[in-house]
Amino acid sequence: MDYAAQRVCHIESPHSLINNQPRGDAMSYNLIGVGSNAKTVKGDGSEYVTGIMYLKPFKTIIEGKTFNVCALAEKAQCHKGCLVSAGRGKMSSVQRGRERKTVWYHTDRIGFMDALINDITIFRRRQRKNGVQPCVRLNGTSDILWEKAGIMEQFPDVQFYDYTKIVARAYKPMPSNYHLTLSYSEADADYAEQVLTAVRDTGINAAVVFRDKIPATFKGLRVVDGDKDDLRFLDPQGVIVGLKAKGDAKHDDTGFVIDVEDDEWLLWI
Repeated sequence: MDYAAQRVCHIESPHSLINNQPRGDAMSYNLIGVGSNAKTVKGDGSEYVTGIMYLKPFKTIIEGKTFNVCALAEKAQCHKGCLVSAGRGKMSSVQRGRERKTVWYHTDRIGFMDALINDITIFRRRQRKNGVQPCVRLNGTSDILWEKAGIMEQFPDVQFYDYTKIVARAYKPMPSNYHLTLSYSEADADYAEQVLTAVRDTGINAAVVFRDKIPATFKGLRVVDGDKDDLRFLDPQGVIVGLKAKGDAKHDDTGFVIDVEDDEWLLWI
């Protein structure tokens, strides 16, 4: 069955509804959220707006089977202090909405992708009309290999970017408008070393979550302040992106959140 025929069939699917809204209203899906502080204005006057899609990263149960859209969450032990619990993510209504989207992704992939393309199309059009560069993070709280979906090629003037724990992606070619930053964790020593090796070998950056203070250097690598803005594709190459722990991550003791040594302190407080 070709794609057009699949779309016709899928419109009749019970999974083509979310929040009791028909598929025809693309914005009703709200797969990509745009927060009130989504706009970033750089020193040169350029403006960016980022739309982010949040899913339930860990242990979504569908018909007795468990699904993870963040495959290395347990290895890196980041699921306990995940950003999913920060800010509005603590609200049960928000958590339920993210779970519904995740179930939709697993049970009606064609319908989900169709709605996602619609969302990006409308988001792009609105930002371009306002003279703003549209940016999209599809893995707000997931780690899906979106480079295999062909989405970036459909929107060459949209800047896509994500954090990832899948180190192998650092060594593979990505679409020119898709920027990745590795996510560091010391919960698994081998994983931590793989991340640092990839930074040194490929020039990819790695995000490190620090408990209280962001140091000037980490493991011999320069640290930049990742909390100033979220535009990771503008960071210099081969650096550590320092982030302060947020939400439940402030109390993490798995090795995902890093406590810096006294002699590494005090680039930013």
